[in-house]
Amino acid sequence: MQKTSSRLLTLLSLLQTRHDWSGDDLAERLDITPRTVRRDIGRLRELGYPIMTFRGPAGGYRLDAGSHLPPLLFDDDQAVALALALHSAATSPTIGEDAARALATVRQVMPARLRHRINQLRITSVQPPGNDSAAPVDPHVLMELSNVIHSRAELRFAYGHDAATTGEQPRRTHPHHLIAWRSQWYLLAWDLDRDDWRTFRVDRIRPRTPTGPRFTPREVPGGDVSVFIASRFRGNDDTRTDWPCQGHVILNLPATAVAPFAQDGTVEALGPTRCRLTLGSWSWTGLAASLGRFDTGIEVVGPRELNDAFAQLATRYANAARTTTPL
Repeated sequence: MQKTSSRLLTLLSLLQTRHDWSGDDLAERLDITPRTVRRDIGRLRELGYPIMTFRGPAGGYRLDAGSHLPPLLFDDDQAVALALALHSAATSPTIGEDAARALATVRQVMPARLRHRINQLRITSVQPPGNDSAAPVDPHVLMELSNVIHSRAELRFAYGHDAATTGEQPRRTHPHHLIAWRSQWYLLAWDLDRDDWRTFRVDRIRPRTPTGPRFTPREVPGGDVSVFIASRFRGNDDTRTDWPCQGHVILNLPATAVAPFAQDGTVEALGPTRCRLTLGSWSWTGLAASLGRFDTGIEVVGPRELNDAFAQLATRYANAARTTTPL
């Protein structure tokens, strides 16, 4: 049987991993009697942990939120994971400064063996190309939007960098979800004036007060928020995550040369100097133009719409090549 101090730490760790525990389950996990569980729960309460008792066939316990934050318990792997998460979040334009301060606080209270492991971490965060437009978001706006989503209250806001000063009518919405998509924050809401779902960039939202009446939440088409958002940003029908236009070509390049630039496409090697690429886009013309960047011979496998898009681009580029405009 564990010593009392060690057993208390294990008990506290279990209470933090699940919302409700029955007394019998805790006794079984700790290999002690239910009576000893009750005594240990009393000791943790004396240390300031707000542990609630709930009624039921076997009775149970719940670590409740208190008016102050008691000491938290993490095992070694949890502590390292927390430090890694904070280290990554320190590059965020939204919570980077707070994450860096939290990481410094966590590092100070770590045992020497864990602090040594964390200090050995050498992480360089590199933003993918195309993420330069990610704008910082005011954490207070995020919290305000979270509150109205939780309370299911109608939200009015000015939208756009100059909307607050141009006299534009505020948007009237039923806010449903905060979405993080490719380093950008979005609000998914039902637009009352357009009678449809809309996504709004949070950095462009200026909430108005007070909020409006409460509403009954709607279900997004298809029932899956992740699928709905991915479909919206890819110009699809709101129920599928794949691109609306998807084609297959053979490139006169080795698969190893194509794969780093295939984005979410699929590359299949056909030999040392040829490969098959499956790629998608929001339009056939956009897909053809995207494939042209590989600067090699292209054989279209299908579908026919992709052949037509290449023909249209060929005509357009030929016309452009014959056009000269004096500087």
